[in-house]
Amino acid sequence: MIKLEHVNKTYSGGVKAADNLSLTVRPGEIFGFLGPNGAGKTTAIKMITGILAPDSGRIEVNGIDISQNPLEAKKQIGFVPDTPNMFLRLKGIEYLNFMGDIYEVPLDIRRARIADLCERFEMTEALNAQIQSYSHGMRQKIIIIGVLLHDPEVWILDEPMTGLDPRSSFLLKEMMREHVSNNKILFFSTHVLDVAEKICDRIAIINRGKILFTGNMTEMREHFRKNDSLEKFFLELTDNEE
Repeated sequence: MIKLEHVNKTYSGGVKAADNLSLTVRPGEIFGFLGPNGAGKTTAIKMITGILAPDSGRIEVNGIDISQNPLEAKKQIGFVPDTPNMFLRLKGIEYLNFMGDIYEVPLDIRRARIADLCERFEMTEALNAQIQSYSHGMRQKIIIIGVLLHDPEVWILDEPMTGLDPRSSFLLKEMMREHVSNNKILFFSTHVLDVAEKICDRIAIINRGKILFTGNMTEMREHFRKNDSLEKFFLELTDNEE
């Protein structure tokens, strides 16, 4: 479970990126985190993953307080960031072994997972090339493979399908559903609202650092008292905040 309780974060200049955020992501569900640019999504994700510290409030990952025991909390997490531009001078296989070393994945298990995931994402032939030679989509795929090597309980995906070809996007969505079918946790940020509507079990909409709505599509339609698309609900909620 991911739990945020009254979390706040203010940047210099008084910009409040997280304003009393409280939400719970339960095992066995794909939880969508939606909001316009600058709404506070990435700030919230960076606090959940321990990259940023909140000014106040409490964040737990599988019962572990990330401010009190950050290494143990981070071991639970596989995090795909919104930009895959990292470790560009490494070859693909070097990057994957680096990730395997960080998470102490045994060599036999590591080799099997690298072989399986690279075959599924059609990356086997690219492993001996430097990441800087990869296309955006290939960089995204090698980051995803590296994140999944230690079979984390908690997936946190920030715009993971950006740059992926349709086949890889479909595969990732299948893997997301497979992950939560094993009663694991998936926190998923995206701008693609029709994808969120199709695959998310629950969603939260954030704008200007505040959670405007949390629930499933049935609850959202009951809230608005009309049968409409997530896109229209999203625009109505966020326009009202302008």
